[in-house]
Amino acid sequence: MAKPIVAIVGRPNVGKSTLFNKIAGQRISIVEDTPGVTRDRVYADAEWLNHHFKLIDTGGIEPKSEDIIFRQMKRQANLAIEMANVIIFIVDGKQGLADSDREVAQMLRKSQKPVVLAVNKIDSMKEEANVFEFFNIGIGTPISISASQGLGLGDLLDEVISHFDKYSEDEEDEYIRIAFVGKPNVGKSSLINRLLGEERSIVTNIPGTTRDSIDSYLETDQGKFILVDTAGLRRKSRIKEDIERYSAIRTIASIERADVVILMVDAVDGVSDQDEKIIGYAHDMSKAILVVVNKWDLIEKDQDTMKNYTNQMRWDLKFLSYAPFIFISALTGQRTHKILEEAKKCYDNYSKKIRTAVLNDVISKALLAKEPPIKGTTRLRIYYGTQTGTKPPTFVFFVNDKKAMHFSYERYIENQLRKSFDFEGTGLKINYRERKREER
Repeated sequence: MAKPIVAIVGRPNVGKSTLFNKIAGQRISIVEDTPGVTRDRVYADAEWLNHHFKLIDTGGIEPKSEDIIFRQMKRQANLAIEMANVIIFIVDGKQGLADSDREVAQMLRKSQKPVVLAVNKIDSMKEEANVFEFFNIGIGTPISISASQGLGLGDLLDEVISHFDKYSEDEEDEYIRIAFVGKPNVGKSSLINRLLGEERSIVTNIPGTTRDSIDSYLETDQGKFILVDTAGLRRKSRIKEDIERYSAIRTIASIERADVVILMVDAVDGVSDQDEKIIGYAHDMSKAILVVVNKWDLIEKDQDTMKNYTNQMRWDLKFLSYAPFIFISALTGQRTHKILEEAKKCYDNYSKKIRTAVLNDVISKALLAKEPPIKGTTRLRIYYGTQTGTKPPTFVFFVNDKKAMHFSYERYIENQLRKSFDFEGTGLKINYRERKREER
């Protein structure tokens, strides 16, 4: 069984993201005084009195809005409500009861889920009287809170966990976390929606629609996955809003947490400077990496098109020589079925462990095949190596003199490891430590 899921819902700008961040204990959702900033569901792990649960932040619900973004935000909130075991319905105690609060309450009653009513922005005792009018909603006893000051959260969470059944918690280690990165409007959300079989992330042709990093859970024959839809990174000169800056930071954080990073490239535009920069973060962190070329249906083809395109991309992304490429169309579904299979292969290599004896046998043969370099009067000697970690595969080689190690020979050793142990799709970390012969 999964952890219980708690969804925070309400109309825009009532403090949902502030409450989410306070409960989660970290700044995960974007908090801005702009209605509609949190457009998609955002997940976090949370805990109260040894009860662990998944917390979902949602875009604000505007029941009667005809705006395309607000309509889709309502659909996303409905999906979160369907998934949730308990719902926190948050209202604005300063503004008072609004007609849209009543309509949201009606939606929640139809869900037949446990609902905890939180009256937010009650920042002092003299504002407590503001709570009473919310009894008129007809959803239990209102609980006064101040999300910004952290007031009343204990009472709120006590009520939330009182609705939990006895859940056993999945170990998140069972899930392979995949972050989808790329420029805005490259098709990340469309691809994730196709893989999930539901409209999970908001998809329109407005660049920058996904502003937060969004997690979705998926189980297939290939395994258990967390798919992370990230905001596209723009050129710095075009990041005019604070919101965009937050999103850029969030994307980098998502890469850091991921096991596998999928770079999505627009087949029409080719590799851009932004693409190189985005995936450069993942490369520097030695993540498992898969390159997915989307919108392949828009390219005119002959028998050499894919080969020539691959060669050009290999040139543009020279530092990703180990990453596999897939050419897809998220719109038509072409080859999308191969993505999780390839991602799983990358992850398996990212998690691979090599026995010390086998590793040293390969290194010994590599040293015989190509003599180590000399620095001054000292020739490099590699005494032995061992693997010290996985995710990424991490190796330590003990040498006589680190200064004698030339970067070209480091590359040679890495290539021998990749050739011998099939590390396709994953970065490697290789460290060299000095150890005098007598210390062996």
